[in-house]
Amino acid sequence: METDDFWHLIETARSRSSTEGGAFDQALVDLLAARSTREVLEYQERFDEVHGALYRWDVWAAAYLIGGGCSDDSFTDFRAGVIAEGRRWYERVAAAPDSLAGHPLVAAAARAGEDYVLFYELVNYAAAGAYERLTGDEDDFHEAWDQYNREALPRETAATDIGAGMDMGDDFDFHDAEQMHRRLPRLAALYLPDASP
Repeated sequence: METDDFWHLIETARSRSSTEGGAFDQALVDLLAARSTREVLEYQERFDEVHGALYRWDVWAAAYLIGGGCSDDSFTDFRAGVIAEGRRWYERVAAAPDSLAGHPLVAAAARAGEDYVLFYELVNYAAAGAYERLTGDEDDFHEAWDQYNREALPRETAATDIGAGMDMGDDFDFHDAEQMHRRLPRLAALYLPDASP
């Protein structure tokens, strides 16, 4: 699946969920389930690629501020949530995670003292859900995905290796308010206003 096709699927699911009032993850499963099993696996390959590209310390720091903390699992969900926001926001975050301070949901949550906005676990499982719908067996996806990885993907980019050996950028202390203000000034101003340098 080409990158443009992947983002077209995401945008179509976003449009359907907003016009029909359903959940984005379900709209995405519906769209994927209307495709072939091979296309579902190709979607998962592209999803892992864009998901893995956000596996960086600066993005994690943004998730940490927005979520009021952020474990490994939560960071997985946060990256899925960024993808669910569509290509425009994904590319903004990839270029500058601090741009999330301008996201309407983030800004509203910060004003309301809420956290955990943009964390969207179910998006991680859209391909598996669609595959199960197509085959009737929840285990079929994992078996097919393992086979797809062995046959279609070079070993160094296999999904099992996402994050391994990747350059995450400069590591820094998320508990250090001065560093957070220096690296993510707009988000830190929203979430750490009392700790300004």
